[in-house]
Amino acid sequence: MIHRMKALGPSLVPLREQGYDILFVSHAEAILIGDFPQVVTELEQALLALTLPITEIIGSGGGETRFTQRLRRALTALQWPKHTFVISKTVDGEPRESVSHEIDHVRRTEQGVVALEIEWNNKDPFFDRDLENFKRLHAEGAISVGILITRGASLQQQMRTLVRRFASKRGIQDFDDLAACGYAPTPKQKAAIQRRITRAINPPSFADAWTDNFVGNKYGQATTHWDKLMARVQRGVGNPCPLLLIGLPDSIVQFDEGRIDVLEESEVPASS
Repeated sequence: MIHRMKALGPSLVPLREQGYDILFVSHAEAILIGDFPQVVTELEQALLALTLPITEIIGSGGGETRFTQRLRRALTALQWPKHTFVISKTVDGEPRESVSHEIDHVRRTEQGVVALEIEWNNKDPFFDRDLENFKRLHAEGAISVGILITRGASLQQQMRTLVRRFASKRGIQDFDDLAACGYAPTPKQKAAIQRRITRAINPPSFADAWTDNFVGNKYGQATTHWDKLMARVQRGVGNPCPLLLIGLPDSIVQFDEGRIDVLEESEVPASS
């Protein structure tokens, strides 16, 4: 399916310059630039203002960070609200089937409708759900383009380096140091870290053991990130819906000095 995928052209250049992964699929670029220039401008505006404090990478609970919530609020303020599409079929006036598709953000213009999903840190099968929803909605004429935002290749690749840098800057050498920063591993995570730092042969430092455990548990390969999305698009998932795929880069990460503010589960939306 590589022939359906188009690398970044003249549009969204400011995002590319900041390291964002950008990929257009099935003529999405021509559609967006030709029919939805304001939508492209609004999306650039929201993403260029996005920053991600390292404490939010570490402190987020469930599937979402506060920075993702800020992105949602920015899009909603630009008239990209959440929306549930309901597709009903009738036979001789009698309802026979009704299917609903909840979408994170929907932008309506006189030219048509653009749908957008954010998958910051979910289980990677959520990509299948999103892409198939886009495909169905496009087939029904409900949307013109689907947009999907996830962790980019650079952010996924650099996640361990970023977390390890946080541990170094904060002088983290034991569980008490983590607690002083506002973070407490689960009992299972503590046990795994303790086993590594007390092993007889080549034990890692506490900072290395914690970093490996944290990144592996929270941002592992089975979560939503650019490579997992590319694998699905290359297999044709979502085809033939025009798609704009966006990967958040490591350049948006900032090393703030605040405490880790761990999101409670009640603060984390059901899907992300």
